Amino acid sequence: MPARLLSIPTVAAALDVDRRTVYRFIAAGELPVVDLRTGPGRSRVRVPAASLDEFLSRRAVAMPTARR
Repeated sequence: MPARLLSIPTVAAALDVDRRTVYRFIAAGELPVVDLRTGPGRSRVRVPAASLDEFLSRRAVAMPTARR
């Protein structure tokens, strides 16, 4: 089964961040993309859903326990 590919706006909405933030994660190498360039124009990138899941797993933190 082919990987599900997500657009940048979809990823931004899932992370509740601006699109520019998603592009920063991509530029930093934290979020892999697939380039669907079809010609010499602008690239058309998509984020594999599995990559987004891995990104979230790497950034997950445990909530501190409440003190009594």
